[in-house]
Amino acid sequence: MPPLPEAIILVLAPFAPLCSDRVWRHAQVLLLGAMLAPGARTVTTALRVMGLAGERRFTNDHRVLNRAIWSARQGSGMLLGLLITLLVPPGATIVLGADDTVERRSGRKIRAKGCYRDAVRSSHTHVIRCVGLKGVSMMLLVPVPWSQRVWALPVLTAWCWPAEKSKRRRHKTSVDWVRQMMQQVRRWLPGRQLVWVVDGGFAAVSLALACVQHHVTMVSRLRWDAALYHRPEPQPPGKRGPKPTKGKRQRSLQGWAERSDTPWEAVEVAWYGGQLKTLWVFSRTALWSTPKWPPVEMRFVIVCDPEGKLRMEAFFCTDLQATTVQILPWVVMRWAVEVTFAEGRAHRGLETQRPWSDQAIARTTPVRLAWFSIVTLLALRLSQGGPIPVEATAWYHKPEPTFVDCLALVRRHLWRAQYVVNSAADPEFVQFPRKVFELLRTGLPLAA
Repeated sequence: MPPLPEAIILVLAPFAPLCSDRVWRHAQVLLLGAMLAPGARTVTTALRVMGLAGERRFTNDHRVLNRAIWSARQGSGMLLGLLITLLVPPGATIVLGADDTVERRSGRKIRAKGCYRDAVRSSHTHVIRCVGLKGVSMMLLVPVPWSQRVWALPVLTAWCWPAEKSKRRRHKTSVDWVRQMMQQVRRWLPGRQLVWVVDGGFAAVSLALACVQHHVTMVSRLRWDAALYHRPEPQPPGKRGPKPTKGKRQRSLQGWAERSDTPWEAVEVAWYGGQLKTLWVFSRTALWSTPKWPPVEMRFVIVCDPEGKLRMEAFFCTDLQATTVQILPWVVMRWAVEVTFAEGRAHRGLETQRPWSDQAIARTTPVRLAWFSIVTLLALRLSQGGPIPVEATAWYHKPEPTFVDCLALVRRHLWRAQYVVNSAADPEFVQFPRKVFELLRTGLPLAA
């Protein structure tokens, strides 16, 4: 493998202690090959694009995923530390998002597959189910210098086995995995202020209680039929029996939304697309309770669009001191997680890998999602904080760079390091039209 640019070495070097030197050499080939390869990101495709199509010991590269000893969780901690060091100011609040996704896979030897609802292709009236693998991913929600929107950078991913095929003593749901990820991040960052933003599917009292216990602020969508209560009244001295954990039942969220005398407050927040939007909000504190769990105290926010274009939504935050101006931007930041999943299927080869062993399956997709964050770090190093070139055409104008432009920037430096910088003194050459050369130079980096 030819020498790499210094900026790329600085990003990849911290991950070298994860495995032995021999395994690390093969891991670099797979990682760089996945960046250069267009289309499906399989092991053989990575070897071809790295010029190793004649390598007879190709099984050594497969063993990086299905047999080699290295810890994905330890690598996730290193990646999170790099992202926070380069993109989060010291002492600033760290915002994390989590969501689950389904990767369509089929095969008799894939034991972790199950039948799930496909959130991408389903709607409110039509549900589409597919066979595949269900994973839960945690991402760092942070702005990048070349974009006005927040990017979701994957850090840690875990697979959810179906209940009937789970090898564990106790089946772990998506909520269980998100709670475990939150506790892991708190151990990694014991002194930082953390905000955990999740979708309405993770709005559970058990998860909110765990966040409060570990001093993590949780923000999520709230069900309209959530049971809300007042604080319990003080008990008379000398009264026997257990003390009540909740008071009288509060008015429902739907009741507040339908009343004509609800004291709405107009606020201006940064909405989707970076535009400022005026919304009506109503906020109160309450105890949220479900059976078999103690109630959790939180602040709920009902959001209404005065123009009537958006449907009314309800959200909650476990930080009682948080204001609506703080909560709503956190809610908007969660959409970056969906953008990352979409770009993963379009440009990172998700659903194109073909391993069937449990070990390789448990490592391949988490590494591909973390590869999104590594490419972002490489683009940050290569651009040195400056603008990233945007490849535009006459029929498609992009106002700012996207992940495709970051990947193209990294590919240009890799191609230059492999073929241009290390040219021999008297290289063999053939006549090559400059127009065709420019077409390859611009087309190969953009191929995804």
